[in-house]
Amino acid sequence: MDHRALINRPKTKKGRETLNRIVSAAAQEFYEKGYHNASINDITRRAGVASGTFYVYFDGKYNLYKFLLLQCSHMIRKHQNQAVQNCASRREAEEVGQREWLKFVRENRYVYHIIWESLYIDKQLFTDYYVDFCHAYMRGIDAAKAAGEIRADIDSEVLAYALMGISHFLGLNWGLFQDYPTNEEMVVESFMRIISSGIFAEPMETAEPVPVDLPISIEVEFDDDDDLEDEGGEEAFVEPSPKK
Repeated sequence: MDHRALINRPKTKKGRETLNRIVSAAAQEFYEKGYHNASINDITRRAGVASGTFYVYFDGKYNLYKFLLLQCSHMIRKHQNQAVQNCASRREAEEVGQREWLKFVRENRYVYHIIWESLYIDKQLFTDYYVDFCHAYMRGIDAAKAAGEIRADIDSEVLAYALMGISHFLGLNWGLFQDYPTNEEMVVESFMRIISSGIFAEPMETAEPVPVDLPISIEVEFDDDDDLEDEGGEEAFVEPSPKK
């Protein structure tokens, strides 16, 4: 999605300032009221410009929303790219990136509203947003694979969406749901343990089974019949006398 197809680009500094006021006012209105309940008059009133000024830049609310969604995407990527540009490894980039993402969300809570509302405005916008984000993430993953930092047998697309999903919901809970302050380091440390070591404990080693003989029941009866021994101590067989 190209922003040049969505706006009439201002050519002066004053024009850019007016555009910024309109877009900022729209973000505030969409955040507070939702896209469908926010009107162009509400936006221009908040921006402090005449209603007709809106159409100098946009041909309608839909293109304004798409432009704002694109700006959110660029703002997030720029923030994250700058945060990790000096990282020496992919592992470090994931750790720094997660920490910076939590900070970004706390300072820009409205971005979740802007992004997720696209699902109810135009589903294709929602799909394209995350597919494009995934493709950008995959480029970093593939580079890390080529450098031997990430296992080659893990599918890059699956890994990208898995990491995006983790970051998304960590940001929701520790950047949007919970009040300040956030235990940021605990979240980041747990995240790194998950991606470094997994979540499952090592299986217990099972020793080879030791064969056990079945118990034998032994019964011995003492026989004190003296006739079974002779004087030499050897056994003697005494034939019983016939009964008379």
